[in-house]
Amino acid sequence: MNTRQGLLLAALWAALLPLADAAPPLPAEPASAAAVPERTVSEWLMRMHEASGKRAYIGTFVVSYGAGSLSSARIWHVCDGAQQMERVESLTGAPRSTFRRNDQVITFMPETKVAVVEKRESLGLFPNLLEAGDFAIPAFYAAKQVGSERVAGFDADMVLLKPKDGLRYGYRIWSEKKSGLVVKLQTLDVDGQVLEQAAFSELQLDAPVKMDTLGQMMANTAGYRVETSSMRKTTALSEGWVLKNGVAGFKPMSCFRRAVGNTPGGPSDGTVQWVFSDGLASVSLFVEAYEPQRHLQEGVMAVGATQSLTRRMGAWWLTAVGEVPLVTLKAFGQGLERVK
Repeated sequence: MNTRQGLLLAALWAALLPLADAAPPLPAEPASAAAVPERTVSEWLMRMHEASGKRAYIGTFVVSYGAGSLSSARIWHVCDGAQQMERVESLTGAPRSTFRRNDQVITFMPETKVAVVEKRESLGLFPNLLEAGDFAIPAFYAAKQVGSERVAGFDADMVLLKPKDGLRYGYRIWSEKKSGLVVKLQTLDVDGQVLEQAAFSELQLDAPVKMDTLGQMMANTAGYRVETSSMRKTTALSEGWVLKNGVAGFKPMSCFRRAVGNTPGGPSDGTVQWVFSDGLASVSLFVEAYEPQRHLQEGVMAVGATQSLTRRMGAWWLTAVGEVPLVTLKAFGQGLERVK
């Protein structure tokens, strides 16, 4: 989402096709504004990232990618100091409601009467920017303001984030002028073509969203079977894995072991997830024991900006997933090595 997804929500989606009747660009800034220094890539990104934690809003988020694939959701977002809460109701596909309070997430699926509880460390747009001191983002991306447009009734700055190599995608981002809140985002391939677009089709800023009301809705699991997604922190090395050849700009962020069957303390052969990021894009390496009856064919797949690669590594099965070019996933797959 995000991103990206980077999600906008870490769990959010892809993209909105440009509207044929989109409003023309706003007039150029007065000459006096030209003297204002251009923001650096880090300044633009931090402004956007922080904006999502400072405004309450309600909006409809529409996304599309590929050959006409489209989905949408209604979002309620509120913040109170260090606390953030969000409700996301899917408007397309299977009905589901997702609530999150900071890193605590619960997803209600009314058709099956199941509620899944989990903890997600990476949330929001470009979540790893909070650790940007560990990254050299300006070494891999350049930022340039390329104009202004109106999105969902708000004046927005258009910023192009252009990668400096072929290992990551670019982004075109529209952020609301006053707050920096991202209202539209495009993910661009290495040729600058749009892979995904995401945008608010309707947005109400400073909306009367009450945190206690969302909290009550989040806690009401009556009539649902509650399942807990069991993950425990670990390290790749303790699980027997190293990346012998690093991928430029990407650093390890976290590593988890997922218990089989979502059972706490379950079998020791659960999937290991190793997460990498360059501060914007992220890649997850999922490694599990190879099972011939399940792991039938190696291959690659693309859905919008999300690429995936599967391959057998002896007694193990690797699934690499990320909003990055396929060459990047291949570099990760080639560099992964078993050490025990």
